[in-house]
Amino acid sequence: MTLTSGAFSHEGSMPAKYTCDGDGISPPLVFSDVPADAKSLALIMDDPDAMKPAGKVWDHWLVWNIDPSIRTILEGEEPVGMHGVGTSNTHVYHPPCPPDGPHRYSFRLYALDTMLDLSAGSTKAELEQAMDGHILAQVELAGRYQRM
Repeated sequence: MTLTSGAFSHEGSMPAKYTCDGDGISPPLVFSDVPADAKSLALIMDDPDAMKPAGKVWDHWLVWNIDPSIRTILEGEEPVGMHGVGTSNTHVYHPPCPPDGPHRYSFRLYALDTMLDLSAGSTKAELEQAMDGHILAQVELAGRYQRM
C-alpha cells in the first residue's frame, strides 16, 4: 500500500499552506495498492515531537470507516467517514503549528478487514484499540515543518 501527496515528499518539508501559518487546510493525499479484501480505511495524523519531554503525541486528524475504494483526499477536504477528537478538541484536520523548532508530522493510513464499531468523537487510543487485530496493511507519509 502507498500513501503520497503532491504537496510534499516523504520526510520532506510541508508547505506553509497546510499549517497555521498559511490556509490551515489539509494536504492532498493519494492512496494506492489498497488490499482487495479491505473493508475500510483509517487515517491518523499526529506530531510525535509536540510534547516530547512529556512523552505525549499531538493528534491532528483521526478518520476511520473511510470507503476502501477511495483513492484520493483532495486538498482541504474532510474524507467521508467517522471523525475522532484530536488533542485540540476538534473533529477535523488541525493544521501543524509547532511552537519550537522542526516537527515531524506523520500521516498513517491503515487498511482494515472490518468497519469499526466506534462512535464519532472517539480518541486515538480508542481508535487504535478498535483497530487491533484488524490491520491488513499500513503505510506512513511524514512531512516536516518549522515556523519561521
